[in-house]
Amino acid sequence: MAAKAPTIPLLTPYKMGKFDLSHRIVLAPLTRQRSWGRSRVKILGVRNLKVSWFCKGIQKHLVYGQKSKLKHGNPLWMLFMPKVESSFVRFGMWGGFQIEIFNQMGKLQFLLLRSLTPQLRSDGIDVAQFTPPRRLSTEEIPQVVNDFRLAARNAIEAGFDGVEIHGAHGYLIDQFMKDQVNDRTDQYGGSLENRCRFALEIVEAVVDEIEADKVGIRLSPFADYMESGDSNPEALGIYMTESLNKYEILYCHMVEPRMKTVGEKFECPDSLLPMRNAFKGTFLVAGGYDREEGNNAISENRADLVVYGRLFLANPDFPKRYELNAPLNTYNRHTFYTPAPVVGYIDYPFLEDMTA
Repeated sequence: MAAKAPTIPLLTPYKMGKFDLSHRIVLAPLTRQRSWGRSRVKILGVRNLKVSWFCKGIQKHLVYGQKSKLKHGNPLWMLFMPKVESSFVRFGMWGGFQIEIFNQMGKLQFLLLRSLTPQLRSDGIDVAQFTPPRRLSTEEIPQVVNDFRLAARNAIEAGFDGVEIHGAHGYLIDQFMKDQVNDRTDQYGGSLENRCRFALEIVEAVVDEIEADKVGIRLSPFADYMESGDSNPEALGIYMTESLNKYEILYCHMVEPRMKTVGEKFECPDSLLPMRNAFKGTFLVAGGYDREEGNNAISENRADLVVYGRLFLANPDFPKRYELNAPLNTYNRHTFYTPAPVVGYIDYPFLEDMTA
C-alpha cells in the first residue's frame, strides 16, 4: 500500500480562540449582488439554491456571510449552519459609492467626504455615476458607532458565532483611516491617531456588546479602492494592529499589499509581516493566494489562516482539491455580479462530477 502523502500546511488544524478549525483555508466574505429582480421570494429561492449546492462540497471550515439575512431556526439556517465549524457575518457601511441611498426619512444618507469620479463597473463596460455625498457631522458619529454595536448584537442573537467589522476596500471605516480621502478638521481627521479613532471606537463598542472573542476586523491599508488610498499604508497598518491589541479581539484579517485595486494583482516590495508581528491574535491574510503561496504563508508563520475568494467560489469542494492537488475550475469574472440565479453562482462543477 502506498504511503499516505503528508498533510500540506493549509490542511493542518488550528485553534482560533474557542473555535477548533480542521484546516486553515477560509472562505472569504463575497459580495455577489444576487438579488434577481429584487423580489424577496426570489432572493430566498436563490439563497436556498446556493446553500444547498455549497453544502454538498463543504468540509468544515470558517465561513463568512456578507450582510446575511439568515435567521436562527429558519430552513436556510438549519440547512447551512450545522455544516460549518464557525460562522462569522461581516458588516460595514458604504460611504459615497451608491447611486442613490436614502434613509427612512427620504433624505440622502451621510456618505463620503468628497465626490467620486465616475467608475467603470465590474462588467468592464458600464460607467457608474455617483451622487454627491454629505459629510458625516461630528455629532452624528456616536449614532453610527451605535449602529455597529446593534448590528453585532443582532448577529449573535441570530445565531452567528461572531462578526467581522468591515474596515477595508473603501467602506466608511476605511475612508476615515485613509489620508487621501479623509480631509476632516475635527478629532476624526488629520493625524493618524485621529483618522483611526472612528474605527477603534467601533471596535470598542462591538467588543463591549458581544465580547472580544467573537470579534474580527478586516483591513486593507495598502488598497486604493474607490479613491481611498493612504500616503503611508505600512504606518497605518502597524498603528491599527498595535491599537487592536488593547481590545484583545479574536482576529485581524488583512488584504495583501499587491491587491491595490479591484481585480488586479501588482508585484510590490511591501509586506504584511510588520502587521503580523505587531498583532497578538489570529492573523488572516487574503489577496491572490494560490496553493503554494498559501502553504508557504502557513509554514513560514506569516499567517495563521489564508482567505480565498475567487478560487473558492469557482470550486465548491475547494479544500478537497487542495488536499488532492487536483485541477481547479477557472472562475469567470464576467459572472461575478450578474443577477442570474444559476450562471456563475451554482453552476461550477464538483470534482466528482468531472471525474465520473
